[in-house]
Amino acid sequence: MAPMGIRLSPLGVAIFCLLGVGVLYHLYAGAISTRVAAFRQGSKVDLRDLLALSVEAAVQGGKEVKQVRVENTLEERSKGKTKEGVNEFLTLGDLRSHKKMYYLMKNTYPQLKVNSEEHSSVGEGVVWNRDIPSDILAAIPEGTEVPAHTVTVWIDPLDATQEYTVDGEPIIGVIHKPFTGDTAWAFVGKGTNVRARASYSSSPPKVIVSRSHAGKVTSFIQEAFGNATTIIQAGGAGYKVLSLVEPLPHDTPHDTPLDQADVYIHVTYIKKWDICAGAALVAALGGRMTTLKGEAIDYRGNERNTGGLVATVGLDHKALLEKLPTWDPEKH
Repeated sequence: MAPMGIRLSPLGVAIFCLLGVGVLYHLYAGAISTRVAAFRQGSKVDLRDLLALSVEAAVQGGKEVKQVRVENTLEERSKGKTKEGVNEFLTLGDLRSHKKMYYLMKNTYPQLKVNSEEHSSVGEGVVWNRDIPSDILAAIPEGTEVPAHTVTVWIDPLDATQEYTVDGEPIIGVIHKPFTGDTAWAFVGKGTNVRARASYSSSPPKVIVSRSHAGKVTSFIQEAFGNATTIIQAGGAGYKVLSLVEPLPHDTPHDTPLDQADVYIHVTYIKKWDICAGAALVAALGGRMTTLKGEAIDYRGNERNTGGLVATVGLDHKALLEKLPTWDPEKH
């Protein structure tokens, strides 16, 4: 039985959505080849390569999360409390998935800035073997090089986000569901393997919110859209973004009608590694993720987004924002 602090979906998909990178192989210390070392030296990186790297790391990190759950070895402990007074928990799944994703990225592209929610003093000797999945090659036949110093990587190992920003704007996002094996990816302006649904409702919308902050957001949503508004509570920012799109191939029939939403709203501060990947997926489908005031979110610098968020796909984002009551996330 899982400890009370960690809520595991009986379907095995609600919390553990990971974002990650590329195809990897294990190396003993000091065994990195001259070819790989030379590859690392460049001052530019190819964003298609980073996308491929992200997909594999997500899968590898997801395997760690799943194994920890199967073995029932969460080893949960509190990292302290959030601003709202809620315990933040650290588990063995956090650490093991962090190590897979973080060190795969840093060993392959040491010049990149990588921000992870977790930290470990013990590394892993893994690098990417530069294989690119066929669906990425089909959708994105040509690479895109950018200066390495303009790229920032955000990782949330367990709650499930890793993504890339270029000059503060989300460019690549990957979300992996370890318990179904599904991986959603997007490269803004280039391609994605997810689709918008055929229709969305705004009168009223189905709104998905954070389970841990449901009390704060309920009255806010009802004031905006009416007391009859359906509010879905869920864990994991990546999971909530996926509720806005077509179900992934292995989502169960039971999962689909319960967890499809029209809007994702968050009214308290949220860390950027939670939401950046979802912002890229939403943008790749022509949608938007903004603060409650409609402002763009800058993913550089500080890890905190203090303006709340609204994410939509297939709706008039501006018109929806105009229905929201005045709310200051910093005061709640």
